[in-house]
Amino acid sequence: MAQEGRVVSLAKLCRWLGFPRRSLYYRPKARQRVVNTDLTARVKLTLERFPSYGYRRLACVLGENRKPVQRILQLKGWQVRKRPQGFRPRARRLPSVTSRPDERWATDLTHVWCGKDRRASLAVIIDCCTREILGWRLSDNGSSKTAEAALEEALIYRLGALGRVQQPLALRSDNGLVFSSHHYTGTVKAYGLTQEFTTPYTPEQNGLVERFFRSLKEECIWLHRFESLGQARVVINRWIRYYNEERPHQSLDYVAPRAHPALIA
Repeated sequence: MAQEGRVVSLAKLCRWLGFPRRSLYYRPKARQRVVNTDLTARVKLTLERFPSYGYRRLACVLGENRKPVQRILQLKGWQVRKRPQGFRPRARRLPSVTSRPDERWATDLTHVWCGKDRRASLAVIIDCCTREILGWRLSDNGSSKTAEAALEEALIYRLGALGRVQQPLALRSDNGLVFSSHHYTGTVKAYGLTQEFTTPYTPEQNGLVERFFRSLKEECIWLHRFESLGQARVVINRWIRYYNEERPHQSLDYVAPRAHPALIA
């Protein structure tokens, strides 16, 4: 407008734009924070003695207010650094159900009382489409080897032999120490599967395995009093065979998992 020869005052421009003129001339003043040097020295000495303490605990030890102690920690950069958490690929979808077989498998561990052999660990692998139990292992050792044995049994059942899976296949599990261990994650990667973890405190993301364990306990485990690990293996093996081949599944229109239309076709 000035180039066109039309001079407009700032007051008129502010009025046209609806902008307060006083805001145009406002310049924020730099705020200087005064730090108590004596308190800073005391905080530093206490931190050297208790390096893992946060500002609340430091304020309690020093007998001071929390706010000044927190301000000193912020200005000096003395806050307690949290240990970095490792990255885990999270499940993107809430349900684990899939539209075709061998698109996603799910796994989990549960415990079974075996009499004189005491508590044993049961690991299973389930197909999220057909609900078929592909592999399982009952062992007195709840380490990653039990979960790996169940996975390898599932691979042999599907592929005929141990080897890398050629098509994309996801393996879903919770965040337990077994499934997040270096040994287990390395085994899953070696066989070409993509591992995904459920979001913490959301067991429904692995609901197919959880529901299977409920059926197994209600219809088999809680109806028997196992005297040994060997007896538990025999009974559970018989029931899982019945589950796969004969038991009518509600979500499959009351057909057995191995009678799923996707497998027959």
